[in-house]
Amino acid sequence: MSYGSSAALQQAVYAHLSNDTAVIGFVGGDIFDAMPTGTPPDTYVTLGAEEARDRSDNTGPGAVHTLTISVVTDVSGFHAAKNIAAAISDALHNADLTLSRGHLVDISFDRAKAKLEGTGDMRRIDLSFRARVDDTP
Repeated sequence: MSYGSSAALQQAVYAHLSNDTAVIGFVGGDIFDAMPTGTPPDTYVTLGAEEARDRSDNTGPGAVHTLTISVVTDVSGFHAAKNIAAAISDALHNADLTLSRGHLVDISFDRAKAKLEGTGDMRRIDLSFRARVDDTP
């Protein structure tokens, strides 16, 4: 197994979403790898948890990464959040991401969970994507 391409994958996903016209149309520049200090925006996207599993083979080391990308908003109802989530899903499904380390074989949507947070005034959709990476340093 190799976790060596993890940072490169995260960087590529962040850059891809930050440059996607549809995603930007919904959230502007409010896409975060780490939340800024202070009051967060009303609606934003954040890169979150990751799990990696070994998928090395006879050609070399590799892993399948399960990435979580979250849409968080205080806009009433889930409609707005679901539109943003759809734009993210469209942007990443089978995206051709260039990594600074390793090679992305495939990235695809896995699942999503929509829920209320706090006192019910925040909506959150956690999108899960599976990315297969061959780690060729």
